[in-house]
Amino acid sequence: MAAVVTVLGNRSADREVAQDGKPLYRADLSSVDLRGLEREVGLTESGMPRRSNFRFAFFTGADLRDAGLENFDLSGASLDDANMSGVKLLNADLRHAFLGGANLTSARLGGVDMTGAELSGANLHNAHLSRAEETKETSEADSSANLTRADLTDADLTGADLRGANLTHADLSNADLTGAKLSGVKLSGAILEGARGVPPHTRGGSP
Repeated sequence: MAAVVTVLGNRSADREVAQDGKPLYRADLSSVDLRGLEREVGLTESGMPRRSNFRFAFFTGADLRDAGLENFDLSGASLDDANMSGVKLLNADLRHAFLGGANLTSARLGGVDMTGAELSGANLHNAHLSRAEETKETSEADSSANLTRADLTDADLTGADLRGANLTHADLSNADLTGAKLSGVKLSGAILEGARGVPPHTRGGSP
């Protein structure tokens, strides 16, 4: 059965956002209230969760608080200024997505691929980019976010769980990493000019 995306808990009546089998490729959901968005998970023939296709969709200013977007394909999507507090994006595809000014406080981002994503001024306060806490595993291999070349200029990463995250060549200029968990983080080639809360031993590369 194909995945069905529905909106739950909105001020309006529950409604279907996408019809069965019709992905929201390039859909415009800017400023829409999608709080608590969930989906019925279909499986591929191999038994893996089927991805919901929101590639290049517009969510600018949308309310996505506490939405369950696990395994969503949001590559190239516009999420600037979206309220994504508490959102669950485990294993989502956010490559080259635009999240400037987005509110990602307490977001669950383990396994997310954010290669080349734009996160200038995003608020990732207390966000979790490692799945270690989710799964209670001690190993972080293959479980952390990929933010290679991501733009995190001025981002608020205070208290964020960045264990094992790949921030190779990411721009962290003026970002605040005070209290962030940085064990195993990859910072080779990262721009750290003006960044706060970065331990001295990490500035030359991975600790």
